[in-house]
Amino acid sequence: MSIARVTEIISSSEKNFEDAVKVGVKRASKTLDNITSAWVADQSVKVENGKVTEYRVKMKVTFVLKEK
Repeated sequence: MSIARVTEIISSSEKNFEDAVKVGVKRASKTLDNITSAWVADQSVKVENGKVTEYRVKMKVTFVLKEK
């Protein structure tokens, strides 16, 4: 039997939303083992002087806990 946990993270990119997701998953995988999925719960952008300067995503990352 597997037990999973879900944690929420926020990540950003100057390129696009897809890159923000990749950046977030890559960073989360440095701390969390056994990541199995990520669900994008929200998207937003940072605007400066009428231009989009940053893409942000809020994700729920699922990872399976290790057996003892």
